[in-house]
Amino acid sequence: MGKSCHDDNNVASTKNCVCDVVRAIADAQDNVVDQQCDVSCAQSIRDLVSPVSGNGLDTVPFILYDKKGKPFKGYGAEVRSQGGGPARFDCYDSFIFRVNEVDDEECCAVLELLVFDNDESAGHDPCDQIDNEQVSDLERTGICITVDLNCFCAITCLPAVSVL
Repeated sequence: MGKSCHDDNNVASTKNCVCDVVRAIADAQDNVVDQQCDVSCAQSIRDLVSPVSGNGLDTVPFILYDKKGKPFKGYGAEVRSQGGGPARFDCYDSFIFRVNEVDDEECCAVLELLVFDNDESAGHDPCDQIDNEQVSDLERTGICITVDLNCFCAITCLPAVSVL
């Protein structure tokens, strides 16, 4: 098994709950789209796989927290062409992710950065990024990062949404 958040304290652990939850999200998303409490990870997963046909939901967005309890912010860039001019980078950062793939053996995942209405900056914390935003404005960036899920100790799931 991978290391847990408590390995630094010599506390034995046999599971990685963040890895397990991210795996459950990936499995649920795979059931509704070919891949690539009221508010909780379990509820968001149930909403995603709800038997109600055509609910249109395809993603459980989430926020990860490191071993010190700080929200994890991912960074990435895409190349933007400028009508015949030189290509330029557009840099994005986000606290909100969509899982695209999980390697169960290594407990690593490919996460895609999600942003609101093409906003490039997430601000200083997750609330800066999501406060007063319209759910329908959440967008996929196509920018993916690979993370070791053993490095995280907590996950907050947002309600299931449609971003495809």
